[in-house]
Formats: sequence, structure tokens, C-alpha cells
Amino acid sequence: MKEHDSAFVRTPEPLLDVTSLRADTPGCEQVIHFNNAGCGLMARPVLRAMLDHLHLEAAVGGYEAAAAKAAEIADFHASLAELLGAEPRNIAFAASATHAYTKALSAIDFRPGDVILTTRNDFISNQIAFLALRKRHGVRLVHAPDRPDGGGVDVEAMAALMRAHRPRLVAVTHVPTNSGLVQPIAEIGAHCRELDLLYLVDACQSVGQYPIDVEETGCDLLTATCRKFLRGPRGSGFLYVSDRALAAGYEPLHIDMHGARWTAPEDYRPVDTAARFEEWEFPYATVLGCAAAVRYALRLGLEPVARRTPALAGRLREQLAALPGVRTLDRGPAPAALVTFAIEGWEPAPFKAALDACGVNSALSYREFAQYDFADKDVAWCLRLSPHYYNTEDEVDAVAAAVAELARSAR
Repeated sequence: MKEHDSAFVRTPEPLLDVTSLRADTPGCEQVIHFNNAGCGLMARPVLRAMLDHLHLEAAVGGYEAAAAKAAEIADFHASLAELLGAEPRNIAFAASATHAYTKALSAIDFRPGDVILTTRNDFISNQIAFLALRKRHGVRLVHAPDRPDGGGVDVEAMAALMRAHRPRLVAVTHVPTNSGLVQPIAEIGAHCRELDLLYLVDACQSVGQYPIDVEETGCDLLTATCRKFLRGPRGSGFLYVSDRALAAGYEPLHIDMHGARWTAPEDYRPVDTAARFEEWEFPYATVLGCAAAVRYALRLGLEPVARRTPALAGRLREQLAALPGVRTLDRGPAPAALVTFAIEGWEPAPFKAALDACGVNSALSYREFAQYDFADKDVAWCLRLSPHYYNTEDEVDAVAAAVAELARSAR
């Protein structure tokens, strides 16, 4: 890469060796993968860890393979704890970010009239879960307003709502799935800590893209997936549970023999760690793949990743914004690596199919994914492109050129 190719190459050391990263990513040979906000391409060490364990299970048996790899399996909790500035006892494996999120919600003894304070940009599944809790338990939902400039939630207004309602739960999605908006989760967390309010963060789109320190964030609970910017396998996620929440006795509604001890015929005791949110059965090959993915991210360092990945998205967003018939939709002072745009003259499925035919992976977002945000932006659907650090500036330019050609063809 030449110096003028990207702002990335002018950033301070350390820099990422993109050529080596691409050589470590078999999918780069097949497609321009700009759907990392959906599922990142796995690196060879991740794939190898999973395949090796499946072969071991086939050779010696599932329970025996898990026993043989106990230290490596425990590294799932240790590596994620290192990534988040936590301890292994604070980490629980989950089958997905949504699985982790619903486990966390199930631990809260909601009563009629309790308030859930959230934002207008929380993830669709979270919003649906809140509505289901309102239907079943009679909780009240309060949505904090956005800033007038559209740059995310108004933190001071949200803090005023905290003081007025004393919510049972404050819930914020760090980076929504439907745009590159980055919410100020640490600022919100500071108010939650001041008022001693339970704070749940959905970091599904930010873990692996940005450094996240759970103590600085001030959250009691944090959920994420491993398949997106961490580049782990599908069917995996995790829940961080703070020592505050563990000491307060939060436990999932449906706790099992892994998360609790049956201490007497009529009694049980939850384990002392976040393992109380786990279940007995684990997909151990997936767990090992996740541990390998987190170790891969740690070796690279999240600081250079946090510079390069949004910079690639910024390059793409700038080129798309200049195209006739294309309207970029992302807001906020420093958007993440999710680039969303509307395009004139196309319906969603045919447009995505046309990009597929160009060898570009992308994702569609519909009005139902973001009822408040898309209503504000007056769009029924948009296309989302999400590069990652192993993508290149040449790929960014090629994708922008493909969109430009499709926009011209619709006029």
C-alpha cells in the first residue's frame, strides 16, 4: 500500500500486516466480504481449532475429548476476560448474543410498573424482548430521546430520565445493527453507577472492532457474539456478569445442573461465578474456535483494528455519498464500520442479488429492524456494507464502483 491509499497507513505504530492477514483468511480468495457485521470470515487458526477437536471427538469420544482439552476450553473464559478487562469468573458462554441477552433479562425479577429505560436505536430483538416483558409482566418502556443533531442518544436527557423513573434496568446497544452509530456507553454507565442502576450493554457489533473495558463502561451485564468482528464461528456468544451483579444474586430463570448445585431435596445454590448463566451441554469445537478467535484478536491488538476498520468504512461512505441516487444514512461524529445507504430505482432483493453477482457480500436492513431510526430517516430498507481489517482499499474502491454502476443502471 502506498501512503496516499488510506488514512490507515499514516496512523502510529503498530500497523496491521494486511497481506499476512489475508493469507490467513481463505475466504478472501473467494469474495469481497463486506458483511462482517453479519458474520466475519474465520481465520485459519479458528478453523483448525474446531476441526482438530471434531476429529478428536470422533477418535476418542465427546466427553473424553472435552476432558483432554480442558485447559484449552477454559481459555474461552480467560481470553474473553483479558479482552474485556474482566476475570474469567465474569464470563459465560452462550449460543448467541441474543441467547446471552435473554438469559440476562431472565435474571431480573421484573414487577408491574418497573421501568426499562433504553434508546431509540436498540437492537430489534432487544426491543421485541422489552415489549414481551411489558405484555407479560406489565413493565413500562421509556425511550430516551436522541440528540437534535442525530448523533445518538442525548445522554443528559437519559440521565434525567434515570433520576425521574429510577428504572429497574438501563439497556443500551453500543453499535446498532442498522447503522454505524456509536453510542456513548461509558458516559451512560457513569450515570448508572452514580445512581446505582442495573446497566445492560449490547456490544454485539463493537466487540472485536473496538477496545472495550467493562470497568470503564460501568456495565453490570454485557452481551456479544463471537461470529462478527471477532471472526469466530456461528452459534456462539457470551455474557459478561460483573462482580456487583454476581454478589447481588442475579441468576437466570431456568438454571440447570451446570449453574447450580442441588444442595438438599428442596433447595439449590447457584455457583459463585457467571457459569450460573451457562448450561451443561457445550458445543466444545465451537468454544475452542471462539477461544482461538479471541486470541487472534488479542495478538493483533484492538487499537490498530479500531483505527483501520472504521477508516475503511469511512473511505467507502465518502465515495458512496458522492454518487447520484445514493443516500448514506449513518450518523454520529465517528461512525463504526457499518455503512448503510438507500439507493433510488431498486427494490431490496434484486439490488442485493446484483451485488452478489459482482462478488460482493452485503446485508439488507428493513424498516422493521429499526422502527424509530428508519422512520426518522424515511427509508423502508437500506443496504449495509461492513468491511473489516483484512479488507483492502482496492476492495473498497471496487465495491463503490459496483454500486455506482448499479445506480447508473437504475436511472
